[in-house]
Amino acid sequence: MKRSDARELVMQLLFQMEAQNDYTKASQEKFIVNFAGENIKDQYIDNCIETYIANRNDIDKLIEEASDKWHINRMAKVDLAILRLAVTEIKFLKDSDVPNQVSINEAVNMAKKFGSDNSQKFINGILGKIAK
Repeated sequence: MKRSDARELVMQLLFQMEAQNDYTKASQEKFIVNFAGENIKDQYIDNCIETYIANRNDIDKLIEEASDKWHINRMAKVDLAILRLAVTEIKFLKDSDVPNQVSINEAVNMAKKFGSDNSQKFINGILGKIAK
C-alpha cells in the first residue's frame, strides 16, 4: 500500500472513531478489514493510530492553540481528522522519516480531495504554525 493511500485510510478511520466515539482496537481492525482488506498489515497505519490514541489530548491542544479562535468542536470533522493525522505524524511519530513539509503537503492534498473550499488554507495555516 502506498503511503498516501495509507494516510487516507488513517484519516478516514480517525473520522469514524470521532463520529462513533469508539477508539477500541476491535473497531479499528474492523474498519481496516472493511475498507482495505483482510491481508493489510501496515506498520505505518498501526503506528499512527496507536500514537494518536496515546496522545490525542495533546494533539487536540496543539491544534486548538494554533487555530486562532477556533475550538475543536467548531471545526469540520473532516478537517479535524486530517489535522489530527498530520499533527500525529509531525510531532509524535518518533521513527517517522517523513519531513514536516511532506506531512503538510499530504494533508493539504487530502483537504483538496475531502474537505470544503476553505479546508486547504485552514489546514495549511494550522500545520505551518505547529511545525515551527
